[in-house]
Amino acid sequence: MDDAYHLPPTAAEAAIAATVAEAAAAREPLLLRGHGTKSGMLRPVRATRVLSAAGLSGITLYSPSELIISALAGTPLPDVVAALAASGQHLIAEPPDFSAWLGATGTPQTIGGVTATNLSGPRRVAWGAMRDHVMGIRAVTGRAEVIHSGGRVLKNVTGLDLCKLFTGSHGTLGLMTEVTLKVLPMAETTASLLLPIADAVAGVAALSAALGSPYGVSGAAWLPAPAAARLGFTGAMALVRLEDFAASVRYRGEKLLNELAVAGGVILDDPTSRAAWAGVGDAMPLAAAADDAVWRVSVRPSAGPGVLAASGCDGFLDWGGGLVWLTGSATEATHHRIEAAAKAAGGTWTLMRAPDVLREAVDVIPPEPAPLAAITKRVKAALDPHGILNPGRLYAGL
Repeated sequence: MDDAYHLPPTAAEAAIAATVAEAAAAREPLLLRGHGTKSGMLRPVRATRVLSAAGLSGITLYSPSELIISALAGTPLPDVVAALAASGQHLIAEPPDFSAWLGATGTPQTIGGVTATNLSGPRRVAWGAMRDHVMGIRAVTGRAEVIHSGGRVLKNVTGLDLCKLFTGSHGTLGLMTEVTLKVLPMAETTASLLLPIADAVAGVAALSAALGSPYGVSGAAWLPAPAAARLGFTGAMALVRLEDFAASVRYRGEKLLNELAVAGGVILDDPTSRAAWAGVGDAMPLAAAADDAVWRVSVRPSAGPGVLAASGCDGFLDWGGGLVWLTGSATEATHHRIEAAAKAAGGTWTLMRAPDVLREAVDVIPPEPAPLAAITKRVKAALDPHGILNPGRLYAGL
């Protein structure tokens, strides 16, 4: 059964709360989602009933001068992006779209979905994650209570900061009904330095030098030759992005290219640069076959090349080397090899896509240390005491 609410926001919240109360009384698990574009991520949720925010759609507040936008959780992400673009603004975290390899093509992501999963694109390396730009939320908890946290101004101290708690919770604490985000002016133009560098370690060294420069780098990735070819380029390369006014980008690009002094380095024009970074953000350089698994490993940038090599998988590096994208056979052996490489590097992993049999058999994210796990359980119990919201999505049995 799929409960979708096409009602005014307050009426929809009341209806959602009533549904949650009914499910809680019956101890009936609920699958919370928007358009379901990310159902293939993490662990599968076993529930006979779907509670959807898809009908909660529309921008409720947009103040370009205040750099603030509020939208109901089911609002298609392209609608938000288009509204912002009309005023020369954009979403800071550059949320990616993994629909192509999650098997959800043709269905738009929702603003609630990208917030609930804390999905952030290449700009995260410079401007922070999605959760850093969430100013306020409204949500219905597993207690069937309508709550709100934060506000609609850049500086607010309204109550407890539940915004960061809900962002990235994957619907395990409540169904967000409205999200308020900080936005910024869109860059007039973008350009990218394409640096032919065959070795991952040397590539990350170049990315680190670029990120440590005074030239305002907003994207830094290294791609081996097979991954680069999937974006239409020849040979392994480091890719460094600059965004701003045209004259500034041109000046900074020339200075940085000269300082990095990589033989054969060139500056890509605006359309080519934008297309390349859209591909990097959406993880399109991965050669993920239909039955392969996909992982993301987060480590310190200098450890990225080692994790890529130790995994034995196809992949590439983003976030200056700190984000390792990997794809390979969907087996427990491959998963445990990636786990071991991530642990050895002091990092974390996320199983982004795999057949259900693997997703249910392994840890899709690292188990928490006992003290932190105890806090997680208490938070879950406080907001979803009967454990009915997306049970098992992050951790087995929780």
